[in-house]
Amino acid sequence: MLHNAPVKTLVHKGLTIEGYSRAAVQSYWRFPELKLGFDLGAQPWDFMGTPTWFVTHCHLDHVASLPVYVARRRMMKMEPPNIYVPEYAIETLDRILKLFSRLDRGRMPCALLPVKPGDEIELSREHVVTVSATAHTIPSVGYIVWERRRKLKPEYQNLTGEQIRDLRLSGTEVAQETRIPRVAYTGDTSPRGLDDCPAMYEAQVLITELTFVFPSHRKDKIHKYGHMHLDDFVERRQKFKNELVIAAHLSMRYHHKQVRDHVQKVIPDMLDGRLHLWL
Repeated sequence: MLHNAPVKTLVHKGLTIEGYSRAAVQSYWRFPELKLGFDLGAQPWDFMGTPTWFVTHCHLDHVASLPVYVARRRMMKMEPPNIYVPEYAIETLDRILKLFSRLDRGRMPCALLPVKPGDEIELSREHVVTVSATAHTIPSVGYIVWERRRKLKPEYQNLTGEQIRDLRLSGTEVAQETRIPRVAYTGDTSPRGLDDCPAMYEAQVLITELTFVFPSHRKDKIHKYGHMHLDDFVERRQKFKNELVIAAHLSMRYHHKQVRDHVQKVIPDMLDGRLHLWL
């Protein structure tokens, strides 16, 4: 394995979370078991095998490695990937890839697919992704990965197997779909990106941003530029129903130890042990 970009790893209930995020530097995450990733601010070599990516917005620290990723997959004779991006950016990103293709003298095969808030993307029988609006300085979206399960409807749960079979053969729908929010990812956003999508607070794993932590940084200005402050976490403590809350995208103004010490002072129990600083 080539370690050509920093990667941290955490496992939670059968899901491997891999990635790195630092404000104005690079953000990229992937879930190998789900075969998908979020944002392309850089591209660790072993992330290349992940075939589906969801981009939140087009600041360079979230999308700069798009041509690198596409070119590597082509070079390794892999299938063209599916890359979901905010719909306003499709035409421009396609033009960028064509320009790189001219410079590189190699094809840039991929499917650039538009998304907008309210969209639903079917990944498989088991998983679907929904898109929600976030609040940043440019148009941006967040994503939730839902696990879909088929469950027998309550009115049929006391029937025998033969009775259920007969109902199915007669064309009766005996099962209903239930959804479990497994992963939520906001990208860069002010608190509105969470508050306007309550399911973000319900996902088993939430990856969101914590760009600023110290009291000297004014929240009104931070929110204006589409970011979050530690106080926003404190104020929303009761809303976080997540099993794991990953706070990332730390400002370059801070040293890791400063952040860790200050956050543990302000939230001593780290949200009952659920808050994880991705430092």
